[in-house]
Amino acid sequence: MVVIVMGVSGAGKTTIGRMLAQSLGWEFRDGDDLHPAAKRDKMARGIALTDADRLPWLAAIRALIDDYLARAQSVVVACSALKHAYRNILIGDPARVHLVWLDGSRDLIERRIARRRGHFMPAGLLASQFADLEPPASAIRVEIAAPPAEIVGAIRRELAI
Repeated sequence: MVVIVMGVSGAGKTTIGRMLAQSLGWEFRDGDDLHPAAKRDKMARGIALTDADRLPWLAAIRALIDDYLARAQSVVVACSALKHAYRNILIGDPARVHLVWLDGSRDLIERRIARRRGHFMPAGLLASQFADLEPPASAIRVEIAAPPAEIVGAIRRELAI
């Protein structure tokens, strides 16, 4: 099984994804690690990525997911997956790839981003993330205001794992 933890920057994808993977004894992979340096630099300069910028990155994440599925290994993957088209690329087998949407208010996420240090994604790009977000029709939606352990518990209950 693959679980994709999605949401805008600052929603907690990495934190929740790592905690979920650890609680399950699974591997965790952060989609941000698959961005080429040039794209990370572009975002760090406050320039939003285009769909064309994202396509090779999405293909790399899909290849990673397919590799785990081919080896019958479970993994939690953090990936913004903001648009329907992106999720269509990522989820080839909806019976084995499950989507968890970390949803929260813009105010809460802005406060979180203001507190974090050392991340390449600047606060100024949050507006573009919310503009691109197409709420998924078939995902486990989790409100991010709860403590991380509660969020992980809710995800596990919804997935029955």
